[in-house]
Amino acid sequence: MKAIAASISRGLSSGSYLTCADNSGAKILQIISVKKYKGHRRQKPRAGVASLIKCRVYKGNEKVRKQMFTCILVRQTKEYRRPSGLRIAFEDNAAVIVDGDKNEPKGTLIKGPVAKEAVQRFPLIGKIASQVV
Repeated sequence: MKAIAASISRGLSSGSYLTCADNSGAKILQIISVKKYKGHRRQKPRAGVASLIKCRVYKGNEKVRKQMFTCILVRQTKEYRRPSGLRIAFEDNAAVIVDGDKNEPKGTLIKGPVAKEAVQRFPLIGKIASQVV
């Protein structure tokens, strides 16, 4: 996992619901935990754009419903700041389901825009993304 230059505010905590941005069969995901999160006592794990998270499928196809997957957060509604001073905010919270070890996307198409920071950290997402912002 590569480092990124932007200071991303972590706008989603564990238990939040997101939309699935790929065509893997899942529709709505729920965050269970955030990987590589270092927090304090009694603090909920929080995730921002380009975070690696564990999610369960809340709504979707029968094959993937009620299963846990590793996901990458590609959009968040909470604004964050880029090094150029530009502030970015999206209309919804969305994630992409990936395989656990290689972080390869499970789907073949990503719907909607993808944050540039997620593509910098995980280049395989940029190959199937339709739009990078």
